[in-house]
Amino acid sequence: MRTSIATVSLSGPLTEKLTAAARAGFDGVEIFENDLIGSPLTPEEIRERTADLGLTIDLYQPMRDIEAVPEGEFARNLRRAEHKFRLMRRLGADTVLVCSSVSPQAHDDDALAAEQLRRLADLAQEFDIRIAYEALAWGRHVSTYDHAWRIVEAADHPALGVCLDSFHILARGSDPAGIEDIPGDKIFFLQLADAPLMALDVLQWSRHYRCFPGQGDLDVAGLVGAAVRAGYEGPLSLEVFNDVFRQAEAGRTAVDAQRSLALLQESAGLTTPPAPVVPTGFAFVEIATADTARITPLLTALGFSRTARHSGKPVDLWEQGAARILLNTDTGSHRPDPSLTAIGLENPDPAAASSRAESLLAPVLPRRRAPLDAPLDAVAAPDGTEFFFCATGRPGHPSWTGDFTPAAHTPGGIGVTRIDHVALTQPWHQFDEAALFHRSVLGLQPHASIDLADPYGLLRSRAASNPEGTVRIALGVGASPTDDPARPQHVALVTDDLVTAVRRARAAGARLLPVPANYYDDLAARHEFAPGELETYRELGILYDRDEKGEFRHCYSATIGSLFFELVERMGGYDGYGAQNAPVRLAAQRT
Repeated sequence: MRTSIATVSLSGPLTEKLTAAARAGFDGVEIFENDLIGSPLTPEEIRERTADLGLTIDLYQPMRDIEAVPEGEFARNLRRAEHKFRLMRRLGADTVLVCSSVSPQAHDDDALAAEQLRRLADLAQEFDIRIAYEALAWGRHVSTYDHAWRIVEAADHPALGVCLDSFHILARGSDPAGIEDIPGDKIFFLQLADAPLMALDVLQWSRHYRCFPGQGDLDVAGLVGAAVRAGYEGPLSLEVFNDVFRQAEAGRTAVDAQRSLALLQESAGLTTPPAPVVPTGFAFVEIATADTARITPLLTALGFSRTARHSGKPVDLWEQGAARILLNTDTGSHRPDPSLTAIGLENPDPAAASSRAESLLAPVLPRRRAPLDAPLDAVAAPDGTEFFFCATGRPGHPSWTGDFTPAAHTPGGIGVTRIDHVALTQPWHQFDEAALFHRSVLGLQPHASIDLADPYGLLRSRAASNPEGTVRIALGVGASPTDDPARPQHVALVTDDLVTAVRRARAAGARLLPVPANYYDDLAARHEFAPGELETYRELGILYDRDEKGEFRHCYSATIGSLFFELVERMGGYDGYGAQNAPVRLAAQRT
């Protein structure tokens, strides 16, 4: 289906919004009235600009407080509407959005609303313009789509139809199944937005917290499916009011928007892009640093051994169990602080994963490769982290480990078996974009978003994982856009015996994060422990959590720059990340 986006969904002046929409592959736009009023271009120049960019103007919006008003007020509304219709003719737009009235002058009178909308449609028809009537979720008397349709049906005018807005419908809890009872040719327009579920006034919810489909909690795909089954053939158009999007760069927001529509159409059964290829595990994490002296002592103390060296690049392979860390000194920077720059994901079909990524506007990154190096495709996440699609040691597939020459080493270890999860703090403007990327491109399933208390504000966190829990990625975002650009990152490592692992790491010189004694006093009040168990946790700085499925023990290393490690032990079916302990960890790291 054709795709469109409202200019209000993007930041910047109108010309930049149009350019961003065109470059992201949209077919059309909705021109928001304020964008036109604030533009130095004439309507004719805007029309020419959109045509040159290959865009159509699918909707002009909004007209407000039109219907069910006293006759004198309606006469003034018609005068206003005629002016807008003449402007739309200059602009080249043939459909206008009319929102259900919120005016205190509006009467609760469907017959009057239908009669006045019919007269408005008569006037619009003289200009070859259609009226798309939309029920605002906070409309004074008309707030549901089925009510709006009854009025449109009663008006019975060929130039009058409904506009269906997924937010207004789903935020009120309306059942979208009734959309199938509306004739498809009377659904003049379909506006789409998702949103997180929030206990908030619906107007404030709508104006500040909408997001692109797939980034929130609403069943937008189900609503689209109902509209298509009703016979709707118009564009899928995004109308998203979001404070973050309004401050983000328009080009990448438009790409994120187009990716959301690609996923939406797939979810609704309208398209069949390359299927998701769900990763099965971590192949490696790559840490870049210009100075290995700060990171190698910690890796050694955590039980890792330098087992190999890349044949043509300054990259060392460190291993313990199935946990692999690449240490790359070819950073192009003199910054000594280590940072996590890449993640290798074990993938059943790397080539199919690459095709999936490209179909969702995440093109494969160019890679400098020697003739004998294994081909290894990678895509960039919104925060710049590179994700490689790997088939490590799998028959019939090239393996990246073949590019490394074994190095002499003494096997050791503290009991680490594999990588449990990776935590990546996102730029403030890219959190929702990152969540959609990990879901749509990497094939991971998102978990509920949670807030974590930091001494300087609330941090938002959302994890994504594969069904088996062998790939877990926790995405976080700071409390404000002014947060330190050196965003915290950490790698969590699994052990089957955390107490023994911590004792061995400490004996090898590992600096672990100190935990306040008050934490253990509170822990004693919340849980019962076997004799001596709590004292061991206190001695070693181990944090503890439990839920109905199992138990979780974990501890953290000291931070080097913005990077730190976590040791974890999962017992039973515990599936979380110790969020209960995050405020303690965050406070300790700030000390």
